[in-house]
Amino acid sequence: MTSGAGCLCGAVRIAIAGDPVRVRTCWCRDCQYWGAGNGTTNALYRTADLEISGELRWYESVADSGNRLRRGFCSACGTPLFTGPVSGEFLGIRAGAFDDPNPVRPTEVIWAASAPGWAVFDPALPRSERQPPPIG
Repeated sequence: MTSGAGCLCGAVRIAIAGDPVRVRTCWCRDCQYWGAGNGTTNALYRTADLEISGELRWYESVADSGNRLRRGFCSACGTPLFTGPVSGEFLGIRAGAFDDPNPVRPTEVIWAASAPGWAVFDPALPRSERQPPPIG
């Protein structure tokens, strides 16, 4: 499967080869900030399957898990595009950045313990109260 994603203004484009390894909806407090109060849904790809063009800005922080993470966004319009470890073989693309977000369906929910009381979870999805084990 090859698909595309990008920012609202079109300055950043992402060509994707292959399928996501996981699609996670994350309810950690950091993602709630990035998601305007909601959890964020992120499709995790191997970085080797991504071709990125355009100017990005990155924000690095230490997550509740203790891992160093970075989040990437368009330097022109601010659209949140990426999340992932500072270094590693995986990078998450925010579901809202896909040209067609319909095929990007969550496969699991993580950091459910941090979600507000009004959050709704799909009972059919596996759920981790905190950080799940690393992807192997």
